[in-house]
Amino acid sequence: MEKLIEQFSFGLFFWQIIIFVLLVLLLKKYAWKPILDAVNNREEGIRTALQSAEEARKEMQNLQADNEKLLQEARSEREAMMKDAREIKEKMISDAKSEAQAEADKIIKAAHSAIESEKQAAVNDLKDQVAKLSIEIAEKVVRQELSDKDKQIKLVEGMLNDVTLNN
Repeated sequence: MEKLIEQFSFGLFFWQIIIFVLLVLLLKKYAWKPILDAVNNREEGIRTALQSAEEARKEMQNLQADNEKLLQEARSEREAMMKDAREIKEKMISDAKSEAQAEADKIIKAAHSAIESEKQAAVNDLKDQVAKLSIEIAEKVVRQELSDKDKQIKLVEGMLNDVTLNN
């Protein structure tokens, strides 16, 4: 350091200061300003990117909330549709059972009617057969009894008495 002080020259110092000031002015005009502008532009770009990212995050949160809301609505709508479908299914089953019961009752009633009519037809047929047999028997008996003249007269008189008594 002593050597520096001993060799110190004001002229050299003056020119060094002038060169330094000129260098600073040149750097300020041509280097620092573009560098500072680039740094400021970069800083502004980063700030803008951060704001955009924040807005995107908020929008994502809103979209996520909207999606959750839509999902809840879809779930509730699905539940309502399932409930309606179950009610419709149960109503259809109930209606089908009612129709089947009514049809079964109708078939049973028709079967009873058919049985009754068949029974009545059988009874009528039986009556007809009994009547025919009775007539045949009566005819055979009457033929035997009417073969004799005295028996015929007694029979006619007995019938006439029955007819007068019934009136």
